[in-house]
Amino acid sequence: MAQRGQKIFAGTRIRRLRRELNLTLMQMAGALGISTSYLNLIERNQRPLSAKLLLDMANAYDIDLKEFSGDEDSQAATSLKEVFSDPLFDGLKLSNHELTDLVGASSSAAQSVVTLYRAYREALTNNTAMAEKLIDFDGASQTSLLRFPIEEVRDFFHNSNNHFPELENAAEILWTDSDLSLDDLYVGLRTHLKKAHDISVKIVPFDVFPDITWRLDRHSRRLFLSETLSPSSRTFQLSLQIGLLGFRGLLDEVVARTGLVGDEARQICRLGLANYFAGCVQMPYETFKTAAETLRYDVELLCKRFNASYEQVSHRLTTLQRMGNKGVPFFFLRIDHAGNVSKRFSASGFHFARFGGTCPRWAIHEAFRTPRKVITQVVEMEDKTTFISMSRTVTGIGNGYHMSAQQLAIGIGCKIDYASKLVYGDNLNLEHASTTVPIGVNCRLCLRNDCNQRANPPMNRRVAVEENQRGLTPFTFEEF
Repeated sequence: MAQRGQKIFAGTRIRRLRRELNLTLMQMAGALGISTSYLNLIERNQRPLSAKLLLDMANAYDIDLKEFSGDEDSQAATSLKEVFSDPLFDGLKLSNHELTDLVGASSSAAQSVVTLYRAYREALTNNTAMAEKLIDFDGASQTSLLRFPIEEVRDFFHNSNNHFPELENAAEILWTDSDLSLDDLYVGLRTHLKKAHDISVKIVPFDVFPDITWRLDRHSRRLFLSETLSPSSRTFQLSLQIGLLGFRGLLDEVVARTGLVGDEARQICRLGLANYFAGCVQMPYETFKTAAETLRYDVELLCKRFNASYEQVSHRLTTLQRMGNKGVPFFFLRIDHAGNVSKRFSASGFHFARFGGTCPRWAIHEAFRTPRKVITQVVEMEDKTTFISMSRTVTGIGNGYHMSAQQLAIGIGCKIDYASKLVYGDNLNLEHASTTVPIGVNCRLCLRNDCNQRANPPMNRRVAVEENQRGLTPFTFEEF
């Protein structure tokens, strides 16, 4: 039943009931002791059902009151909203009221739409998984699947090897022209914004702008930064704005070469490239690569030297792909508590699934148990490629007591061949196979039959159902 105080609008259900009983408006209204016009308003959802009328209807027509509570309709409408949010229905804008009416008109039809959509998504996921088995993970996927704009942009960065020489060069020009230095980079960038673009920077209290972290007011020529931003984030934001204001033509040139279709994808790409530029400014290529090699890629020490966050440094490591002067090729992954992947890149051949989560055996999930501690692990993929990985939590956006900071986990790593170049390889016994953890891309793509942490059977194997015994693994499956 509905909670106390909740109004029940069930006009479509009442209309359907009346028609199923072959009753006219006048006949049903007479049986319920109300006027025909009032019943008409109820059927058009212009009046709610009162508790008394609901009880009278239950007594007169022997119906289940739960059918009119609205709870099931609300859940069904939510499911339909998810369906029609898919890019497949781009341009079809259905309001919540229309979705509720659709459910009310025929809950069975609404459920059928949801069932059909889930079958479509499962088939799409399986086809994608099969395609990923057939393509080179280091190359570009040739699948022409429906994708969200942000996925298209991620693929572009991946296919570009996450390295953009023109943006690296632009950042170096900025350093030279503005005489920047690591000792006072924030002050130097702030001075450049004022001289080159007449933009003043102001740090504002949280209570002034409680819902934003930064805002550029073009009318007053001021960039407002929230006091909740860390010093490294403030420097990054200044670099980002310099990229958008001073190098927009260059950013547009790169975007134009991407072949991305749609304004949303191009806008996301432009902002992503501006973020890349900001990383170049905060951690100049030659200086950063030299420091990384000297410190043996100790991320936390690099954070201190460049006044950058753990995530900023980790991501910058993946971009050291300059021709003739490359660094260690790292992969990078960022996930939340639920395992959702919000950022990924592999310069090392580490296999990521386009959809779905990661392998539960990978220590990136363990990072949440020991916040801010680096967890090292040697892992082996199904193709026998071995990697050293480092996982650690980072703190995302948050604003005080009522909005706790987002907790994320960063996973970076490289092929085991480079372990000697990393400080993280010092205490690992790389000679003994027993210290290597076998992992897969994700459960749907993994064929390992001895994993007790498997969440799903492989997509291309038949589950072997055994009624008389249970092994240590959740699923057993037949080999082809």
